[in-house]
Amino acid sequence: MAWDLLETLGNVLDVASSSSSSARLNYNSKTSKKKKSKYFTEKVSAGLIAVAGVLLFFVFKDPLPAENYTQTLIVASLIGTVISGILFFLLYLMEFYYFKSFFKLLFFSGSVILFFISLVLCVYFKSGVFI
Repeated sequence: MAWDLLETLGNVLDVASSSSSSARLNYNSKTSKKKKSKYFTEKVSAGLIAVAGVLLFFVFKDPLPAENYTQTLIVASLIGTVISGILFFLLYLMEFYYFKSFFKLLFFSGSVILFFISLVLCVYFKSGVFI
């Protein structure tokens, strides 16, 4: 209740202090965007984890070739991590890589890294070009 009162008081003061109506329209549009995409990061992260799980199931349902097995997994993990790093850098340049909590940062980053590792493994083992 106290937060609602303070938020209302802040809104009234913002409206009173702004002399143009365009400032009020921009303020209203920013608050509506926050309410629409409240759990966007969590939904994207959960979706990426689900897709990564399906891709990893397709990769590991059959036994993998025993030749250089661990080396292949390490190289594919490094390639997936580098691709993820490039994506994170591009998101940072476009100013989309910001989070309200450390948990959201870890959840999103971990799911993207897992997705790209599973994608590289799926392409590597299921394409038949490299084996």
